[in-house]
Amino acid sequence: MLKPFIQKYTVNKPSVSYSLTIGFLLITVFLGVGVGTVQVSFKEMVAIFGNHLLPLSFQTDPMLDNIVVNIRLPRVMLAGLVGASLSLAGAAFQGLLRNPLADPYTLGVSSGASVGAVIVIFFQLSLPILGLLTLPIASIMAAFITIFIVLFFAKKIEPSMKVETIILTGIIFSSFLGAFLSLIIALSGQELRQIIGWLLGSVSMRGWNYVWIILPFFLIGAFLLVLNTRELNAMSFGEEQAQHLGVNVQKRKQIVLIAGSLLTGAAVAVSGTIGFVGLVIPHLTRLLWGPDHKHLLPLSTFVGAGFLILADLVARTVIQPAELPIGVITALIGAPVFAVILMRRRLKGRG
Repeated sequence: MLKPFIQKYTVNKPSVSYSLTIGFLLITVFLGVGVGTVQVSFKEMVAIFGNHLLPLSFQTDPMLDNIVVNIRLPRVMLAGLVGASLSLAGAAFQGLLRNPLADPYTLGVSSGASVGAVIVIFFQLSLPILGLLTLPIASIMAAFITIFIVLFFAKKIEPSMKVETIILTGIIFSSFLGAFLSLIIALSGQELRQIIGWLLGSVSMRGWNYVWIILPFFLIGAFLLVLNTRELNAMSFGEEQAQHLGVNVQKRKQIVLIAGSLLTGAAVAVSGTIGFVGLVIPHLTRLLWGPDHKHLLPLSTFVGAGFLILADLVARTVIQPAELPIGVITALIGAPVFAVILMRRRLKGRG
């Protein structure tokens, strides 16, 4: 009943759609910053933000100021950027691969980024200049290497780089890297807990440094995908149809794949493996607001950011003072939703 109502009032009114999704994102940001072991009221948040963002001088509690600015806000920002990156990449991959059940991990990028991070943890690597940033940087580099290897082999197998060939190549490399991860886990000793914790996904204890790491990759990836919304719309009808419409399919395909992999690799690098966000959020957004990538990409970005902020809020409050891995929460929510989507698609196909 919700879908017809939303479509009736928003599909032909993009401003309403954007208002709803941005409003949802802002609400989740205030909830993420305000709710926790120490509650921060809306009035106190406004005063703290006013002091830091505007030339104002409200009287605030120094302890609350520190909690908001140095602990919760960077965590909320990081969760939002990770959710936005995964959702945006998922929407692009689903359009490109013409499969609404595809996700950002289809090409093995997540596995590549995970291998890079796990190697750093396993060998306790720390580069002199990077220090604590060694892990995310190594993870991003591993993600880049993975996508270029996948594209290289896909092109060698079939110069036209058909979607099916890219998917199969990605699955092969993902399986190989998954086996490599299992091998490292089996050989791990004291590092096992840290590796498993990272693979389950989390945005806790990251700080502003990790926000600054993912932000440029998010902006570049989002910019490249937004520039290709027309081409994504064309390619969603098939490669031959897109060529007839004047799209350089091979070039645009590579740009979308690299941009989506950039977003996925950066997200995995700073938060670990978080499943179902890039799969479920774009699919639900498409069901509610339609397949036009001009609106689908930004709407998926806002919804994905808000969703992961809420998931992180649940992860750190449901069993206080302990925390659950955020990947557990997204899986508990995403798996049933995914199952419902599959059932609805099957029933619709029968009808």
